Amino acid sequence: MKFLIALLLISLIITPVFAQTNSQTLPTEKGTLDVKISYDEIVLGQLTTLKTDFINPQTEKIQEHIDWRFSVSKDGETIWGPTQLTHTSEGSLKNLKFEFQEDGMYTLEFDIEGILFQPIPLEKVSFDIIVGEANAQPDTPPVNDNGGGCLIATAAYGSELAPQVQQLRELRDNTILQTKSGNSFMTAFNEFYYSFSPVIADFERENPIFKEGVKVTLTPMLASLSILNYVDINSEQEMLGYGISLILLNIGMYAGIPVFGILRLYQIRKN
Repeated sequence: MKFLIALLLISLIITPVFAQTNSQTLPTEKGTLDVKISYDEIVLGQLTTLKTDFINPQTEKIQEHIDWRFSVSKDGETIWGPTQLTHTSEGSLKNLKFEFQEDGMYTLEFDIEGILFQPIPLEKVSFDIIVGEANAQPDTPPVNDNGGGCLIATAAYGSELAPQVQQLRELRDNTILQTKSGNSFMTAFNEFYYSFSPVIADFERENPIFKEGVKVTLTPMLASLSILNYVDINSEQEMLGYGISLILLNIGMYAGIPVFGILRLYQIRKN
């Protein structure tokens, strides 16, 4: 179902997609903060600046006064850090640098332990970065302990705890991933979805009008998905049947109705 969102939004984000800076935004484990990391093309043996912003998901603005640690691991082993607990009054790190020395998968992890001079229970967020042939873009979707997040919906509604975001997460975890066909769909979809969703989410945070447009776009799809709350899916055939039916329903809403309206207006104008 998220695939429909992707198709509908791609045409709206042509400029951001081709931006030169790589960027990822992910929430901490409990959703207290969103963390955005941006970096230019990685060159082996040279220091890469990892510009980092700590974002309040409620206000969607930089959250000042954050206590943080940072570490880098590769192949499951820590190769740098963790740093000492450090405070940023600005809520942004402009001089955090790391030298990538060889190709491979790196995990950049931030530990958040304080906000506005108040200690908080430790919350982590990790970014996977592939250095080498993959052009520093993750081969697989960035995931957390909950299996990944819907970045576009989270940015649109302001929090991972928003009812609309939880609806998508529960649908994925409790329905789609309970079948083999659903697992196969999500695996293929995630590779596509996470290749551009961080850019859209960032653009939503920077452009309130675009954000409201995304909300309007998501509403019909969320309404159609609510149908699944009233049915039982106990087999592969049922999963495929309901899945295809919902896809056709959404195609009708997002494409059929506008096309019919345009043709109707054309007919009226012609007469």
